[in-house]
Amino acid sequence: MIIDGHNLKISDVIDVARNRRRVEISKEAIEKIKKSRGIIEEIIREGKPVYGVNTGIGELENVRISRNEIKKLQENLIRSHACGVGEALEEEIVRGIMLLRLNSLAKGYSGVRCEVIEKIAEALNKDFYPFVPSQGSVGASGDLVPLAHIALALAGEGEAFYNGKREKAEKVLKELNIEPLKLEAKEGLALINGTQFMSSIACFAVHDLHNLLKNAQIAGVMSLEALKGTDQAFRKEIGIARPYNGQKKVLENLWMLTRGSEIIASHKECEKVQDAYTLRCMPQVFGAMYEYLDFIKNILEIEINSATDNPLVFEKEVISGGNFHGEPIAISLDLINIITTKISSFSERRIARLLDRKLSELPAFLAKKPGIQSGLMILQYVAASLVSENKSMAYPASVDSIPTSANQEDYQSMGSISARKCLQILKNAEKVVAIEYIVASQALDFFDLQPSPATKSAYEFIRKLVKNAEDDKTFYQEIEKIANSVHDGSIVNEVEKIVGKLM
Repeated sequence: MIIDGHNLKISDVIDVARNRRRVEISKEAIEKIKKSRGIIEEIIREGKPVYGVNTGIGELENVRISRNEIKKLQENLIRSHACGVGEALEEEIVRGIMLLRLNSLAKGYSGVRCEVIEKIAEALNKDFYPFVPSQGSVGASGDLVPLAHIALALAGEGEAFYNGKREKAEKVLKELNIEPLKLEAKEGLALINGTQFMSSIACFAVHDLHNLLKNAQIAGVMSLEALKGTDQAFRKEIGIARPYNGQKKVLENLWMLTRGSEIIASHKECEKVQDAYTLRCMPQVFGAMYEYLDFIKNILEIEINSATDNPLVFEKEVISGGNFHGEPIAISLDLINIITTKISSFSERRIARLLDRKLSELPAFLAKKPGIQSGLMILQYVAASLVSENKSMAYPASVDSIPTSANQEDYQSMGSISARKCLQILKNAEKVVAIEYIVASQALDFFDLQPSPATKSAYEFIRKLVKNAEDDKTFYQEIEKIANSVHDGSIVNEVEKIVGKLM
């Protein structure tokens, strides 16, 4: 993948970070980097004061740094800022951070040497995995703390993972035949000023959320069939009357998913007028999620192709600004958390409906012998627990701010908190949708008629991993198996073989 600072897509981030695609820096980017570095070196020769080059940082911006201590300033910045706490970030997230920082520096506004971005590219291509604690960023002066841990490891002073073990970075670099990075003027600051921690997580969240939305629609249609719902709420005329693009996408998806269902056709002339909201309003609810997901994608693809450090180097001057502030990503991550929580909540209500004999007209808790058997009763408890946890985490972190650096940095985005919550909310939601798949499959076993070819393919995939519960049994391992299949897109892939690509 050619990195030029301008054309990175969310799918590219997934390809490099998750699928380990190799990267290469474009010749045009190299020329821009050399040019901006020349300006920094000229400033150093002339002795003009420039923030973070020959001054302190934050509230210490007015402290001048002598020429012979400029390199020491950059080393000290990295060491002092690498003070994160908490569990280590997963490798794919760290790789995403490194790629995004590389792309930002490749724009040529940061004043670093070519050696810096070449070192990041080499580290990615050789699978160097720095230890990065998950807590400590406030998401406004850039993600200073997590980015400092990456820079520290590249310099051979931090820690990194090798063969599953946490080792001294110096040792891991040697094993991978990577020379430690030696920092020059401004380079420490350029490596830590940016929104890449938040943005990396946001890229994975957007990708995985789109996949989760597809799964939620498939599971929703399986529930609709088991509850003897109608497909008439998915007609395209409804989308014409309220022409949101997101709603149109979902109407098309749900219409395709319900084609050929013997179950739906069997009760077409029944007396029931309309279904409950969790069935009838799937186009409106899922459609709204698509609307905001498209909005977030646009924000994120601008962000990951932006120069987000400070100061920025232009043709004739160096300008200090605030592109490191994480507000656009913080709000986007909070929206992702709200959307994902609503997916899990929407799904849980269908699970509850399937298990309630008064609403489903099926045996209580889908047990073969209710009373002596509990059936799938407790699966709804688990879903309720996960949804409640998600709701408690969905409160926007970006509405908070605590000033730092002696009030010089007096308004923070706190998007890093949104990002950390996002990781757990997504995992919880995937498990809830997995439970809906299991419960809907059990419900469909009470029908002699066939579901649609699309949902039958999902059902058959699930049945390979989760057998029909003829008697009470443990489900915890099976929930994990289906949740993994939700996450990796296996169920969606099976369904798309039947209906083509879902929107």
